[in-house]
Amino acid sequence: MTLPTVGQDASCYSLVVNHWVCASYWHDRFDTLRDATLQHLEITAVSVALGLLCAVPLALLARRLPRLQSLILGASTMLYTIPSLALFPLLVPFTGITETTVVIGLALYSLTILVRTILAGLQSVSDDVRESARGMGYGSTRMLVGVELPLALPVVMAGLRVATVSTVALTTIGTIVDYGGLGNLLYDGVQNDFKAEIFAACVIVVALAFALDACLLVAQRLMTPWTRGRTAG
Repeated sequence: MTLPTVGQDASCYSLVVNHWVCASYWHDRFDTLRDATLQHLEITAVSVALGLLCAVPLALLARRLPRLQSLILGASTMLYTIPSLALFPLLVPFTGITETTVVIGLALYSLTILVRTILAGLQSVSDDVRESARGMGYGSTRMLVGVELPLALPVVMAGLRVATVSTVALTTIGTIVDYGGLGNLLYDGVQNDFKAEIFAACVIVVALAFALDACLLVAQRLMTPWTRGRTAG
C-alpha cells in the first residue's frame, strides 16, 4: 500500500500532502483497518489463551516439585530474551509462514509473566486456609479448583492483564512473516513514509491494549466480588 499518486489538492494523504492526522484516510481505508484490527485481535487472543493453557500446568508442577521451580521459571524467562527476529524464523521450518508461527511465538513469550503470576497466586493462599479445607474433607483436586484457584484469581488476573497488553504490542512483530495485524500497516507505512497509515495503526494498537485491559479488569471484579468488599472496607 502506497500513497496515492494522484489526488485532489485538499486530500490529506497523497504524494503532495502527507499528514499524520487524516480523517479521509480512516474513511477511505476503513476495510483495511478493520481487517488488520480483527487479525491483530485474533492473534492476541489465541496467543494469550494458549500461553495460559501452558502456564497453568507448568505453575502447578513448579509448586508441587520445588526442585524444578527454578528450572521452570528460568526457562520461561529465558524464552523472553530470545529476539522475535530470531524466534519466528526458528519456528518457520515447523509451522511454515503462517499465523500459527506468530501465535506459538507470542504464547511462549507470555509464559514469562503467566507462569510466575500463577505460581505467586497459588503461593499466596495461606496454609490455614488449606488446613481448614482439608478438615472439611477436601481432596487435592477439589481444593485446587474450589479453594486455591479462586483465592489466587486476583493475582492471576493481574498477570493476565499484563501479558495481554504486552502481547498486543508484540503482535505487531508478526509482520516479519506477514501475519502482524496492525503491524503490517505500520511496516508498510514506515516503508512508504505513509504518515496517516502509521498514525492510524498506532492509535488502534493503543486503543486495543486499553480496551482489552479494561475488559479483563471488569471480568476480574465480577469473578472476585470479595476483593471489592475488602477494598471498600
